[in-house]
Amino acid sequence: FSLFFMWAGVLVFSSQHKHFLMTLLSLEYIMLNIFMILVLNLSWESSESYMSLVFLVFAVSEGSVGLSLLVTMARNHGSDQMKTL
Repeated sequence: FSLFFMWAGVLVFSSQHKHFLMTLLSLEYIMLNIFMILVLNLSWESSESYMSLVFLVFAVSEGSVGLSLLVTMARNHGSDQMKTL
């Protein structure tokens, strides 16, 4: 079930690449689905629950870097369209 949603995010990422915000949102959606897969698969081992937290930390830091790039790009180029790069 989660794999279907992950592949839907990959499809949106590959088809909607005009705006930088849409690519960031689809990447965050993919990361959320991978996190759900990790939680569901590693929930029976209590020692492996730290791995999902480490993954979540990296996903959040990736999102903040992407958001700062979006703000910088919007300030410098005036829009978030990928063709202005």
